[in-house]
Amino acid sequence: MIANEKIKAADVHLFGLEGEDLGIVPTREALELAKKHKVDLMCTSLLTSPPPCRLIAKGKAKEQEQASRERKSKVKELRLTPQIEEHDLDTKRLQAERILKAGDSVLLTVKISGKQGQQARELCESLIRDLKPLGRPKTGVQVSGKQAAVQVDPI
Repeated sequence: MIANEKIKAADVHLFGLEGEDLGIVPTREALELAKKHKVDLMCTSLLTSPPPCRLIAKGKAKEQEQASRERKSKVKELRLTPQIEEHDLDTKRLQAERILKAGDSVLLTVKISGKQGQQARELCESLIRDLKPLGRPKTGVQVSGKQAAVQVDPI
C-alpha cells in the first residue's frame, strides 16, 4: 500500500476517518488535511482512477500493511503407500520440500493394508528425517486403522 507523499496521482477519491466519502480532491489538499488531523493518507487501490485513499490514524497504516502481507498457512496432504518405489519417494520428498519452503504444512499420509503398520511408520520417520532442515513434525507418527499420518510444519 502506498502512503502519504508516495501517492503520485493528481487527484484522489478521499474517505475520512469514519469511512465517510469526502469526494474527489487534489492529492495536495488530501495530504494537507491528513497533516492537519495528524493522520496518514493511505491509498487502498491503484486499479481505479482516481485512486481511493483513506485517512488512517498514525501507525494503523503499518498494522494494516502487515496484516495484508500475512497469510494463513495451509495444510497440504501427500499420500503414499509403504511399497513406494524409490523414484516416486524422491518425487514426494521434493513436493514436500517445495510446500514447506512456501510456508505451508505437509500432512504425510501412508495408506496401510494388512500388516504394514510398522513399514508405514518407518517410511514416515525417514521422510521426517529428510525434511528436518525445512520443517518439524507437529506430533509423532500416528498409526490408526488403515493409515499412518504425521503433519510437518515449516520452520
